[in-house]
Amino acid sequence: MRLLERMRKEWFMVGIVLAIAGAKLEPSVGVNGGPLKPEITVSYIAVATIFFNSGLSLKTEELTSALVHIKLHLFIQIFTLAFFPAAIWLFLQLLSITPINEWLLKGLQTVGCMPPPVSSAVILTKAVGGNEAAAIFNSAFGSFLGIVITPLLLLLFLGSSSSVPFTSIFSQLFMTVVVPLIIGQIVRRYIKDWLERKKPPFGAISSSVLLMIIYTTFCDTFSNPNIDLDKFSLILILFIIFSIQLSFMLLTFIFSTRNNSGFTPADTVAIIFCSTHKSLTLGFLSSLFFRDSNAEDSVCRPRAPLVNIRPPAHLPPGSDPAGQCAGANNKVLDGVKAEGSEVDEANSIMKEALFMQRCIYVQDCTYKHF
Repeated sequence: MRLLERMRKEWFMVGIVLAIAGAKLEPSVGVNGGPLKPEITVSYIAVATIFFNSGLSLKTEELTSALVHIKLHLFIQIFTLAFFPAAIWLFLQLLSITPINEWLLKGLQTVGCMPPPVSSAVILTKAVGGNEAAAIFNSAFGSFLGIVITPLLLLLFLGSSSSVPFTSIFSQLFMTVVVPLIIGQIVRRYIKDWLERKKPPFGAISSSVLLMIIYTTFCDTFSNPNIDLDKFSLILILFIIFSIQLSFMLLTFIFSTRNNSGFTPADTVAIIFCSTHKSLTLGFLSSLFFRDSNAEDSVCRPRAPLVNIRPPAHLPPGSDPAGQCAGANNKVLDGVKAEGSEVDEANSIMKEALFMQRCIYVQDCTYKHF
């Protein structure tokens, strides 16, 4: 009986385990183009549901007061888009002398340059009673900033650039974040009394949607079991990721709870989740491909994590062999008929590159139980 009560209380953690196990058993169900159609149900419907849910549950005065909390917004955006990538770069200078796979280190730097997550930070902040309105604003605003700032950070730290379709990304963020939030606020005005009387389980609804996102992202990962990564480097990098993120969460906690910080405990929760987590379920793709000049088979390998939106990416003109990988990838993404080997290679690149950030993503979800 105690075990059942414990499992009922920790249903979200149990759900994560079951979602990953289900993805492992039958990954074809949740891959892009599969029966669940995650390219639609997750990228659009799931994210829109989360923000419509937030629009319904949030009082309008809470949302408006969060918008003018400039100090909190500056703290989150500067930490996640300036301090975080710079600190990772300095740390990687030390790790570069270790035997860790250099491309995993490049992937870690790429993760550090990503904007805040659109959906998970909001859900986790809400789950532990944090400032949900502040999390919503900074997740959305950070994603819009990331469209411009992240490519610049990648150019600065890795010397690589990527083409970004600004219009399509802005429109998708607007339609899946801003519009559902506004609609939720409008609907709330008409059913406010009913909501206060019935108190629907908004947190449970958002967490359930997050489980669906976790399931579909791991389906994509497990659909390609041949991830060519050194096990020692992989295990070590996951330990490093855990240590770095835990350290950053502790750092933001210390800074935001000082006597003269001006932040409430609810603000601190939003700061911790928005400042230290990186985009996976929405935002945009920074797809970097490099050539390992020392490899005998000259195989093009993934050098950076990907997120779900996948616009074509390329290295600067004249960046010699790397263009072969990027060219094959662009052919697949643009729907142009490519040679069979190019298609297989590009698909392998995209699937393998998702692996590391998805491990980070599930790790992020466990922090709400700290």
